[in-house]
Amino acid sequence: MNIENKRNKLMEAQKKYHFSGAFYAKKQAEVITGSSGYRNRAEKLKNQTDTRFGIASGCKLFTAVAVAKLVEMGKITFATKLHDCVMEEFPYFDKNITIHHLLTHTSGVPDYFDEEEMDDYEQLWESLPMYKVRSPKDFLPLFQHKRMQKHPGDSFQYNNSGYILLGLIVEKVAGCSFSSFVEEHIFKAADMSDSGYFEMDDLPERTALGYMEDSEGKWKTNMYSLPAKGGPDGGAYVTVADMAKFWKALKSFQLLSEEMTKQVCQPHECVYAEENIFYGYAGYMELDDNKNIIKHIQMGYDPGVNFRAVHYPYEKKTMIVCSNESEGAYELLKEMERII
Repeated sequence: MNIENKRNKLMEAQKKYHFSGAFYAKKQAEVITGSSGYRNRAEKLKNQTDTRFGIASGCKLFTAVAVAKLVEMGKITFATKLHDCVMEEFPYFDKNITIHHLLTHTSGVPDYFDEEEMDDYEQLWESLPMYKVRSPKDFLPLFQHKRMQKHPGDSFQYNNSGYILLGLIVEKVAGCSFSSFVEEHIFKAADMSDSGYFEMDDLPERTALGYMEDSEGKWKTNMYSLPAKGGPDGGAYVTVADMAKFWKALKSFQLLSEEMTKQVCQPHECVYAEENIFYGYAGYMELDDNKNIIKHIQMGYDPGVNFRAVHYPYEKKTMIVCSNESEGAYELLKEMERII
């Protein structure tokens, strides 16, 4: 199938799924991009391939690379304990929690958004106004004085609080805000000039508003559903091309040394998520029967945000889907994998 036929099929898939967002697919030298829907429904402003989208938890990988950068700089190690590198008090937390535990979701700390207890992210902001949440420390009232869920190292349990704690570590060790460290050592280093941790009440040009559909078919934005500014557990904004630049920079050792990149991108067999899916510092990875990496997997879900990306290291394929609605990215990505 030639590139034009592939592009046409992907444009048809966008219509099939009523997709709102943008996509990017690269296989070796072949690149296909596209977009559909509106970044601003009221003004009828269409999404473009250079529109900036929120990616929710898809940016946990940025946090992992930031931590690895500090390890490479000799400031900390993956075995460094949480209580040795933050000033904040966590009275009920186990003193043996390490950076490794936090990165691999095996710390056992209480998750401020525990999906087993709640399924609506908006509920969080009933007790803590979202407009006050603009830095990692602002999340602490949601979990700082809660008791551990499990012992460190017991098992994998996806955990947003752990990444907030990693952000606090970055700020304490680096001596600057978390977002400025990522923007300098990742976004700037990877030439991701359109990406950033933008504030919901001060979004730059070409940024998509996130939309949610209610039971009556009406659409509203997510401005009251998310923190005012994203952080180490999620909330950065990127373009699809910038996300491709990130993977290229990571895999060509522009962000970390070759040795550190390999360490970040390797799976941890003890951190088992589901069949053939393991977790490492670089997030989810699908392995074959010989434990070789088939693909890296990124995903992010928030009200009005849906993000999926995969990177196949040996086939040199990268596919990215950003949506400014709550659904649609996964379905389009599956079509892309089939077509590409």
